[in-house]
Amino acid sequence: MRKIVGTSLSVAVAIAMAVDGYIVFFKGNQQTAADNTVKTKSTSVKKKSTSTTTKKTSDGQYKDGTYTGEATSTQWGDVQVQIKVSNGKLATINVLQSPDSENKSVQINEQALPTYKSEAITAQSSKIQQISGATETYKGFTGSLQNALDQAQA
Repeated sequence: MRKIVGTSLSVAVAIAMAVDGYIVFFKGNQQTAADNTVKTKSTSVKKKSTSTTTKKTSDGQYKDGTYTGEATSTQWGDVQVQIKVSNGKLATINVLQSPDSENKSVQINEQALPTYKSEAITAQSSKIQQISGATETYKGFTGSLQNALDQAQA
């Protein structure tokens, strides 16, 4: 009797692991709107932005110059970026401010911000993919970046 119960339990665990593996690896990539809902404090824009325009070009969608987006407040702190537009295109993004009050925030930002910067330069826009676990950084980064890009509109 013990062998039957032990074998049945082992088979049930193996089936559960197989189903879980299937869900995680094959169905896990299909996110629903409910999965993407995150309850956090809303972001707000506070600090003034600045810009320096050197010239207007017809090659790209932005005016050449350096533009500082407004700092965007998040649950963990402010995020503020400064962009440089060259030949009408977004050339560089410098993060002037990011949440740094906790070690976890610093670790998240060290991983997420370089990715966000590179994706934004590639996309020439603030419409970039969000990194799991860096939601607040994403909100602050894209908020400040969009403000700077709005200033740079040709």
